[in-house]
Amino acid sequence: MKKILEGRVAIVTGAGRGIGRAHALELAAQGAAVVVNDFGVSLAGEGDGETPADSVVAEIEAAGGRAVANGADVADFDQAEAMVRQAIDTFGGLDVLVNNAGFVRDRMLVNTSEEEWDAVVRVHLKGHFAPLRHAGAYWRAEAKEGRQRAARVINTSSGAGLQGSIGQTTYSAAKAGIAGMTLVAAAEMSRYGVTVNAIAPVARTRMTEGAFDTSAMPDPADNSPVVAWLASEEAGDVTGRVIEIEGGKVTVENGWTHGPAEDLGRRWETAEVGTRLRALIEQAPAPEKVYGS
Repeated sequence: MKKILEGRVAIVTGAGRGIGRAHALELAAQGAAVVVNDFGVSLAGEGDGETPADSVVAEIEAAGGRAVANGADVADFDQAEAMVRQAIDTFGGLDVLVNNAGFVRDRMLVNTSEEEWDAVVRVHLKGHFAPLRHAGAYWRAEAKEGRQRAARVINTSSGAGLQGSIGQTTYSAAKAGIAGMTLVAAAEMSRYGVTVNAIAPVARTRMTEGAFDTSAMPDPADNSPVVAWLASEEAGDVTGRVIEIEGGKVTVENGWTHGPAEDLGRRWETAEVGTRLRALIEQAPAPEKVYGS
């Protein structure tokens, strides 16, 4: 059977454990050379002294694949640039970026500290932006030199970012931001041959075990075949999509779309807003319930 990623080079961030590890193993099994990034932190983002990326690299190499470990903090702009450069210098280029790294510090909104907000938004939102910024600059330069690559970006959003999740205001906001970033990046980068999509994975991981009953949740590896296909040259016509994956169920999310509207052709008067806006809301579908509500 042909390996759909043969000859391609990928970076997977947060690939030392859980969903990221499964992605790295699947991409390698499909023929990609993989930069396995992991900063080696606890569930809350604190340093734990472990080097799980090395173990994943060893697994890939034992199976006959090619991989190299990377310990960058993906939200550090310079370290993210060096990670992209490592892929290029080690394997001769870069074709795929899978942004997956993140951690949680769950709190109800009124109990969330400024430090917790900053840390979670930094790792998820800036941790997606920084690698994407540097990979995108490389792909733009390649395209301008007549070497356009069939480049692919797969970001990681969440149902928490799409529908919201009680006790996860910060995480939900960051994941919603990633969905928005995906849409804009897909539009901006298409001229360079780059597709940008996001997944919203459902899986039993360190991040979910403390927050939910995970006994019936799917395995992390259930998400990875979709990522591998999105990373392939075959997927060049799919971009700007957010895809939720729950075991064997795959859902293409609709996201924000324009709903019922009324144009008065003039400025609205405050006194008429209530009646008219309620009429529009009655015509619109009810929003999906926030997780945990």
